[in-house]
Amino acid sequence: MNFKFKNSLFALSATVLLMGCGATALVSTPIENIDTTPLKISDLTEAEKKNWGHLDLVSDTIPGMSVDKVYQELIGNKKGQKVIVAVLDSGVDLKHEDLDDVLWTNKDEKPGNGKDDDNNGYVDDIHGYNFLGDSYNEQLEAARIVKLKLGDAAIQAKAKAKVDEGYNKAVQNKQQYEQILQAVKNADAAVKKHLGKNNYAKKDVAGIKPSDETMQQHVGVLMQMYTFKDTIPEVIEELGEGIKYFADQANYNYNVNFDGRKVVGDKPYDINSKGYGDGNPQSRSEDESHGTHVAGIIAAERNNGKGANGVANNVEIMSIRAVPNGDEYDKDIAQGIRYGVDNGAKIINCSFGKSFSPNAEWVYDAIKYAAKNDVLIVHAAGNEGDNIDDTGNPNFPNDHMQKNTPEISDNVITVGALAPKYGSEMVAVFSNYGKINVDIYAPGDEIYSTMPGSKYDYQGGTSMAAPAVAGLAALIRSHYPKLTAPQVKHIIMESGLAPKAKVILGGDASKSDSLDKISVSGKMANAYNALIMADQVNNGKLKI
Repeated sequence: MNFKFKNSLFALSATVLLMGCGATALVSTPIENIDTTPLKISDLTEAEKKNWGHLDLVSDTIPGMSVDKVYQELIGNKKGQKVIVAVLDSGVDLKHEDLDDVLWTNKDEKPGNGKDDDNNGYVDDIHGYNFLGDSYNEQLEAARIVKLKLGDAAIQAKAKAKVDEGYNKAVQNKQQYEQILQAVKNADAAVKKHLGKNNYAKKDVAGIKPSDETMQQHVGVLMQMYTFKDTIPEVIEELGEGIKYFADQANYNYNVNFDGRKVVGDKPYDINSKGYGDGNPQSRSEDESHGTHVAGIIAAERNNGKGANGVANNVEIMSIRAVPNGDEYDKDIAQGIRYGVDNGAKIINCSFGKSFSPNAEWVYDAIKYAAKNDVLIVHAAGNEGDNIDDTGNPNFPNDHMQKNTPEISDNVITVGALAPKYGSEMVAVFSNYGKINVDIYAPGDEIYSTMPGSKYDYQGGTSMAAPAVAGLAALIRSHYPKLTAPQVKHIIMESGLAPKAKVILGGDASKSDSLDKISVSGKMANAYNALIMADQVNNGKLKI
């Protein structure tokens, strides 16, 4: 579960003919070393916060992907060919106002008749498929290994240590959050009474002159909370979400006695146990927001006056529900990849990952199947702030079966996350990294996108960086449909921006390195450069 190549600078001039837009003299960004780009001193405006991933580093001094520049200078209103992108994730809100017109529809299936009309093996799969049935909460794979005694003794010991440590931390953190929340609620009530009003601001609290030690403590608590959020109701809401998060970890994720799969009715460790799930990949609740957020980053309807804009403008989203509130099963991921491939997806976004994978070979085989069918897989690097080249910190699925071995195929691109602050802090504190296993970085911290119920909000994680790249891949495949999945992968990697300055890793100021030491490409994805390079490759002027 994942919520929260060269090192030379690409600076290539090109005369580009883009899908009938006309010949235009275009120059890729940057002409000079981008390390000379000035750092942004002022805070982001509200508009910049909601759209920072689409902004341009040179003109906006924000490390976005230059998506807006692509539409303004390269694409305009040209749409290219329709591209199907599978979102292999939690459910998607298929009724969302910003997604309802970009859904893939299986025209060979008749909705609601309980039959497999198109004989693809799945009943009533109108907008995708649901491999989870009515399940949602789940264990982590480590808890399943402990419960079922999967793997050898070393794997079982490692899993048990992770479960024990994780469960104890979850309980401890839940209790700590509960104590803080109670202190904030007490202080909030006392200050409201003191001020004689229910709505107050930071300046009101700062202006209180406490008459006793208790009020002094209340003021101190609230002033400390203002360092995290702008309002106390926001603080209370976030603390409540934190309590639920840690409660879920203790009650479900690390609970070896919990069985979230029994409602599905299959054998999750038997690849031949099929025919489970149903044809409704709709998200089950507002809590199940991950897939909806990811889908919006890729393809939320552009410029419709609502919410957010997706990266790609001519995409159909295929929803494949296979990622629960816990670790996904290898079987579901393998089946989900094959479903996407067999039903026309050219890109599959995989914003998930886990530390243990008892049946990784099933997923590897599915990845190879996708490669054989020219399907690009975009995978999130993970959110532990770790070097995932270290065998002690794996992130499954990946495209290396073992450390220091060749990639199993050339159709997987793994994405780390950027934050909106250009400079030493631009790699998100949570983002995993690795010279072997992370290919490129893209905007992933505090990304504004679609949420269930036709709502919008910010979420952060490499889960948000992967769909930014999936959207970019869709743009390329839409306008240059003859390019292969490996070509698209390497265009994205080679056309990115390559800062040479060191960045802080894992939020630890004592650890830093340059992008070329913590990724294969050493670069940040850039849509503008990628479209220019795609045109050159497509027209035979450049080989990838």
